[in-house]
Amino acid sequence: MERYFEKFLLNDMQQSQRLLGPNDDYIKQIEQSLDVSIVVRGETLTLYAPTQETLSAGCRVMNHLLDLSKRRELNKMDIGYSLTLIGRQKEEYLTEKLSETLLTTAKGKQIRAKTLGQYHYIKAIREKDITFGIGPAGTGKTYLAVVMAVRALRNKQVERIILTRPAVEAGEKLGFLPGDLQEKVDPYLRPLYDGLYDTLGADVAQKYMEKGIIEVAPLAYMRGRTLDDAFIILDEAQNTTPEQMKMFLTRIGFGSKAVVTGDVTQIDLPKNNLSGLILIEKILSGIEEISFNYLSAQDVVRHPVVAKIIAAYDDYHKGERGVLNDGNKR
Repeated sequence: MERYFEKFLLNDMQQSQRLLGPNDDYIKQIEQSLDVSIVVRGETLTLYAPTQETLSAGCRVMNHLLDLSKRRELNKMDIGYSLTLIGRQKEEYLTEKLSETLLTTAKGKQIRAKTLGQYHYIKAIREKDITFGIGPAGTGKTYLAVVMAVRALRNKQVERIILTRPAVEAGEKLGFLPGDLQEKVDPYLRPLYDGLYDTLGADVAQKYMEKGIIEVAPLAYMRGRTLDDAFIILDEAQNTTPEQMKMFLTRIGFGSKAVVTGDVTQIDLPKNNLSGLILIEKILSGIEEISFNYLSAQDVVRHPVVAKIIAAYDDYHKGERGVLNDGNKR
């Protein structure tokens, strides 16, 4: 049986180790996913495939990963995402864009866009006054918004950061929770604190909050204010009413930038209450300064099983809608 092959030259042993991964895990993953064989001898990598089409797919993956491995360490997400792109027949790898360091955290971790969806989301945040990031859990919507806010603050593009969320009562009444008002709403705001602590470090983040450079507050606290020279993030926006969404968007002042994030599949509003996030695109689409960005299961950066869970739920809900439509036709 004829086998097709292609040879690749590696720069050095360091690049070879990055590409192989721990215990050759990355190469094994590529072999299993694409039905190819990979042999590394010294600084030469040979890719064997049963068909020309498979070889072409393997070469696209290898060229992308080789280019990426020259710039930085690889991880399982890089491998999985490269294979996913091939599966979707996408050849826009944007290696340089996926290599750019957006921010280095207090612990020295370098933050980058990990998927094309994340890259386009970040690009919109840079270029637009108001950016909507809509997608499922695990796609980095909130975390990347916090990263871009901290980056803007460090670069003196804004004077302060304001992070806010609607305090929706999901099963528990705020009045029955222990503590004063701030202690009651803090659990709703915890994900925002987590993003700040990771990017800035707990001590610096706390100092900035004490000085008012960073403010974390429930959405209700935004009413009646005008926010100039600020980077403002509204998280969990699917739990805003249309009135709250309008109130928030009209707070934005001169020199400010806003990012609105949410997941329209996880709305905690009372039944029959319309989500402000669902309505807003119908109202604001066509305004040049505003960008709507949709992230999907392909952009999930948590455990790989999370992407499969999200995809399974999407398929289930599509099936449900199909059954309802058939019933209506009858």
